[in-house]
Amino acid sequence: MTEDDVNTPPDRTDSARGPGDPDGGLREHEVRTALLDLLAEVGTVTATEAASRLGHSSGLCSFHLRQLARHGYVEEAPHSGGRARPWRLTRHNPAVGGPAEERFGDLARGLEDESWQRWLTQRDEAPSEWRHDEAFSAVAYLTPEEMSRVAEVVRRALAPYQDREQRPLARPDGALPVALISRLFPLLPHARDEADRG
Repeated sequence: MTEDDVNTPPDRTDSARGPGDPDGGLREHEVRTALLDLLAEVGTVTATEAASRLGHSSGLCSFHLRQLARHGYVEEAPHSGGRARPWRLTRHNPAVGGPAEERFGDLARGLEDESWQRWLTQRDEAPSEWRHDEAFSAVAYLTPEEMSRVAEVVRRALAPYQDREQRPLARPDGALPVALISRLFPLLPHARDEADRG
């Protein structure tokens, strides 16, 4: 067992886990992006080294490195044994090239969808007070500027809760990680609709 294993949160795919899932939490996108950028810069890194460089816990970094490995973005680097477990980018890494936001979007959305499906299949195993969700969707006619303003309102509404990941003592009793996912995008017409109009 390595130091990273000791400091890593329990596997959230366990059926005994709470209904929240770190894959869909507030800061996972930026944590994973930071890990990918760090690996691109330094080559190899352990979860402990990443934690020191990025200001997160080693358990959190270890968890996200393993998630990135599961999706083919990183792999364990060769090492001489011992407790250190270094990671590196995979050779044919889909995250290499392009702006960080662009290159990471597909992975983040895939993990969000996976977390949602796991919630749907395991909801009945959650404590009774957690067996519901607050999922909703809406369509609104907005300008690009209004869409940006709506997104900013959502970000501001969530801001008071963001430090709880790094400050466990700030979490009230009974708090669990909850996926908070917002996707604002224009609804484009199907190609066939456009052809019919022409």
